[in-house]
Amino acid sequence: MSDAITLQVIQSYLAAVAREMQTNVFRTGYSTAVRESQDASCALLDPEGNVVGEHVVLPLHMGTFPVVARRLLEAYSPAELREGDAFITNHPYLCGLPHTSDMAVVTPIFYAGHLLGFAATIAHKTDLGGLAPGGGSAQARELFHEGTLFPPVRWARAGEEVPEVRTVLAANSRTPDQVVGDVRGQVGTCRLGEQRVQELCAKYGPELVQAACAAAQRQTEQRLRAELRRWPDGVYEAERAMDHDGCDLDQPVRIRVRIEKQGDRIRFDFRGCHPQTRGPANLRPPLVRACCGYVLLALIDPTLPNNGGVARVVETVFAEGTLLDPVYPAPVNNYIPAASLVIETCLAALAPVAPDRAIAAPGGDGGIYLRGTDAAGQPFVLYEIQGSAYGGRAGADGVSCVCTYVSNCRITPIEIIESEFPLRVTRFEPIVDSGGPGRYRGGLAYRRELEVLATEARFSLRGGRHVVPAAGVFGGGPGRLGRCVVRRASGEEVSLPSRVGEFPLCRGDRVLIEKAGAGGYGDARTRPPEAVREDVRNGYVSPEAARAVYGLVDDGPAVGTCDRHAAH
Repeated sequence: MSDAITLQVIQSYLAAVAREMQTNVFRTGYSTAVRESQDASCALLDPEGNVVGEHVVLPLHMGTFPVVARRLLEAYSPAELREGDAFITNHPYLCGLPHTSDMAVVTPIFYAGHLLGFAATIAHKTDLGGLAPGGGSAQARELFHEGTLFPPVRWARAGEEVPEVRTVLAANSRTPDQVVGDVRGQVGTCRLGEQRVQELCAKYGPELVQAACAAAQRQTEQRLRAELRRWPDGVYEAERAMDHDGCDLDQPVRIRVRIEKQGDRIRFDFRGCHPQTRGPANLRPPLVRACCGYVLLALIDPTLPNNGGVARVVETVFAEGTLLDPVYPAPVNNYIPAASLVIETCLAALAPVAPDRAIAAPGGDGGIYLRGTDAAGQPFVLYEIQGSAYGGRAGADGVSCVCTYVSNCRITPIEIIESEFPLRVTRFEPIVDSGGPGRYRGGLAYRRELEVLATEARFSLRGGRHVVPAAGVFGGGPGRLGRCVVRRASGEEVSLPSRVGEFPLCRGDRVLIEKAGAGGYGDARTRPPEAVREDVRNGYVSPEAARAVYGLVDDGPAVGTCDRHAAH
């Protein structure tokens, strides 16, 4: 029986399995990066490494999973794989991982002795060595500064851990218990995926399951190509910039794309991008392709599965030695700003093609590390994902105080930070007027201030948009710039760049981080007066900005009684 309904049932089941795996890896996480920030992804792959089951949390990982599986099969032939095996890798160049802090765990799925595919997870590790905790040093000049590298190696054989590999992993981490615990959680998650796929095969047979996987990829590819045929043929270009690479602080880093669309084919040409950077701002091609797939799904149909069919549509061209095709061992740990900028640039280029789905630039994402020793003499490492806001879009304001695009993680709750680390959160609030003005306002960013309660600590920042703001679209204004200030217990204030590593802190010092706001959509003077009044009442827009930027004047004692200048 292979009717369309049965195939859809199988496809939905595989997506549900990936979602169950996702929940499991979060619930079994030892570190706050996995458990709270949910910096992890899961997928089911066919024997060739194509994604066939997904519940996307981090879209970049959909470009990494196939590379991991294919490199695994190069290191170990299918004949060497056994049920109960598990493999790990974190190698950005060999296996396409975003940076060394992301560890992939892959297990083969067998049914009746035949290899059906793989269950896979990728999760951020609190620390795997390197110049700074988590490999997040802005001063990294080569990949080896960012942590211990693991090519595909066997973590478990026939269900039993390989103790030598576990020992090496633990010996190269400042937080060995968290790292080993998270890997074991990933292995258990993959075992869950194996079990569910075997149950599916027992019900429908492996041949029908494999047929459903192939059909799902064809359907996604056909849907994307059908929509591309409706787009006007042409060449679309755009260029955007980020602050710097963390090394050359006075040099913006630029991404340029030339998109060629002809019939049902589309090619993203990145040969005009900035040369590869000395600092860790570079991004590997598998992740760039994932960004391009993300853009197509966002503009065509966000409900489509992000499976191997997307990869068949995305065509890319790179120039070796540039930002998006760096030469080994160029550093890559601060890759998120580049990934976000790839998406922003592609969306800007394609805005004329799909204006109803156009969106202004987001405030940018990043993360911080705070490490030190607590009162009990135990080392601690806080890794926190930090978001910002989405830009204004056709028909709606931007979303405030969230992670954006391919970051898509969660901001760590205050209660977790204060209960698990010698830190106190003294401020956490939206920033008034930080969203770019527009017919549809950009989302607001937030400020967060952390007080150090340990005797001493070290601070690393992976951020952006302290220099180059989030751009608006169709006449919308830019978002407010971000900043980071250390307020010493002595009263001294020190301003930090958007990327910094291992900055020393003492007890009582406070780190104030203000994220950048997102861009606006359309002319601010066309925003309805009632929407501006509501923004003022909610504290999103100040009365001064309502008058000066949006063209409103007070006609009474209450702010809510503003009205637009007659001239506008």
